Amino acid sequence: MKVCIAEKPSVARDIADVIGAKQRKEGYYEGNGYQVTWTFGHFCTLKEPHDYTEQWKFWRLEYLPMIPANFGIKLIENAGVQKQFKVIETLVKQCDEVINCGDAGQEGELIQRWVLLKAQCAVPVKRLWISSLTEDAIREGFQKLKESEQYNNLYAAGSARAIGDWLLGMNATRLFTKKFAQGKTVLSIGRVQTPTLAMIVARQKEINAFTSEEYWELKTMYRDVEFTATIDRIKVLDRAEKGLAYLKEHPFEITSFEKKEGKEGNPRLFDLTALQVEANKKYAYSADDTLKYVQNLYEKKLVTYPRVDTTYLSEDLHPKIEGIMKDLTPYAVLTAPVLAQPIPKLKTVFDDKKVTDHHAIIPTGIFPSNLGPEEKRVYDLIARRFIAAFYPECKISNTTVLGKVGQVAFKVTGKQILEPGWKEVYANDVSAKKEGDEEEKEKILPVFTAGETGPHTPRIHQGKTSPPKAFTEATLLRAMETAGKQVDDEEMRELLKDNGIGRPSTRANIIETLFRRKYIEKKKKNIFATQTGIDLIDTIQTELLKSPELTGIWERKLRQIEKGEYAMETFKQELIQMVIDLTAEVKTANYKVITIAPEQPEKKEKSEKPKKEDKSKEPKDAKEPKKAVAIDEQQCPKCKSHPLRKGNTAYGCANFSVCGFKVPFEIFGKKLTDKQIADLIAKGKTGKLKGWKIPGSEVETEGKLSFNSNFELIIEQ
Repeated sequence: MKVCIAEKPSVARDIADVIGAKQRKEGYYEGNGYQVTWTFGHFCTLKEPHDYTEQWKFWRLEYLPMIPANFGIKLIENAGVQKQFKVIETLVKQCDEVINCGDAGQEGELIQRWVLLKAQCAVPVKRLWISSLTEDAIREGFQKLKESEQYNNLYAAGSARAIGDWLLGMNATRLFTKKFAQGKTVLSIGRVQTPTLAMIVARQKEINAFTSEEYWELKTMYRDVEFTATIDRIKVLDRAEKGLAYLKEHPFEITSFEKKEGKEGNPRLFDLTALQVEANKKYAYSADDTLKYVQNLYEKKLVTYPRVDTTYLSEDLHPKIEGIMKDLTPYAVLTAPVLAQPIPKLKTVFDDKKVTDHHAIIPTGIFPSNLGPEEKRVYDLIARRFIAAFYPECKISNTTVLGKVGQVAFKVTGKQILEPGWKEVYANDVSAKKEGDEEEKEKILPVFTAGETGPHTPRIHQGKTSPPKAFTEATLLRAMETAGKQVDDEEMRELLKDNGIGRPSTRANIIETLFRRKYIEKKKKNIFATQTGIDLIDTIQTELLKSPELTGIWERKLRQIEKGEYAMETFKQELIQMVIDLTAEVKTANYKVITIAPEQPEKKEKSEKPKKEDKSKEPKDAKEPKKAVAIDEQQCPKCKSHPLRKGNTAYGCANFSVCGFKVPFEIFGKKLTDKQIADLIAKGKTGKLKGWKIPGSEVETEGKLSFNSNFELIIEQ
């Protein structure tokens, strides 16, 4: 018997259908010599500090640094997880071979290996490695199963990442919280989270320190075309007026007319970051939401594996492109020109050297149906990008005209699209442009002749200098990808990916964590650091903790571990030494108070009028500032070792995946106020309330909402 372990029940069902395991059992499918079971994400986690020693339960400076002699894993304390794990454990002990069918990436490998380790798997293990969940891909994958040992380095990199995050996160968070925080505030520090916050804070400081200055430019109209003087911006109005008087005394003369034909290269295929960037720019989707939408599309078999960081396809995919194009029937009008000729084997699309575990995100060719509006939009982005990659390049003509008025030089540039090429794919899309470029409208200039002169109409243009732009999620993702370096060139971006901070699949979660901690906030599409975030970064003196470049070097080492070019143990020892040095440094640092950011509801964005917003918000804040902060920063009453965090629908333990504690905002037919939730957490019960709707009862009940011994919510009469 062969046991297949997938990462989700839906994927297990797809695999079972293909390999003939048709019989449904408790927690698995069986048939044709296979048993197909599943996890649902992470079943195991690294042990927590208190699992190693009793004293690490307590957040005390004298117990830091916490460095376990050996890192262990444990099963997550969740009834559903434990029940399903018993199924896996039983099947693994009775089988002849295990086939690891987890997501084909670093996180998927780690999830499965830890489960097999915990289940004490002693039989040979094979690996299913596929890039899409279509029937053909699954069948082909089972015909070409890999040896599990081929992915040992991938597992080592995943383990090193988890251990590195534990060492730094657990120690630094306790260290800075006990040294610098007030009351029950927790100062969260993370290997990727903190340098990301540091980038936002640095930009924030540039914006805060910026002073706008007025300037004046000289412009003139000649033959209905406006030219701009190429001299430096004038900072004194009097000088600009003298310049204008000078221009009025001299005719305009053309000194040069140059027209060059060029090409605008096709946009690259999507990796996850590029897709998140595009969806944020075009639809204002958060990185986290885009990841959810594309993951759903993958599980619906419509696109290939999304958690990738390459914009290339492997060369062996070239023969399959025509078939995928033909299957994209909703886009038949756009695919027809591509299918009219053999599919070109473009170097900008196919390159085995640029593809590691997976290729760029492309459609599978399966007809997209039953999609919500968000998924439909994300699918459309992927499909159009795929089609555009195989169109001819866009041919353009760039015109540069130079002129002068007396001794003052002038210039104007124009652009004309000669053959739209790939831009045809985006003909009806007002925001269509090559990724990374600003929107540049077509500007056709008349033909000028060098030496021609004539009358002109000069004027003074007044402007103001602009502050640096705040980050959006799109620009922040790009900054994380390039470790803070401003890069527009595609080739250079590819080279810097190895040193980016975070992985494509984790960056969205990092940004969400910073929002959740109230270290950053969003105003419209822009991201700003809160005072808490600024104070936290100002308190951290250790450059290693907050430097994107240095964190990028760690990421590079993790990638080298994945390739077998760097030892996991060396990486671990380097981090241990860093934690030891950091602890010694912070323990002796001067005390600095960290400001707690006030609650700032997102309603703020919707109000155009500050006065109205103040009226609706200030009285609440004035009445209950402590309660608003207290819920979110109190210790979890169940595990008593982690703070509470505010989610979309509930307050929950920061270690929810293990602890499982949560208080929904709405329960038994009633929305809870902050005061009721605060009472529930502090006292274990609310005051007596009417109108509770108990499931199964048609009569509304009066009583107190309270916890039972298992911290489940009940109504106490």
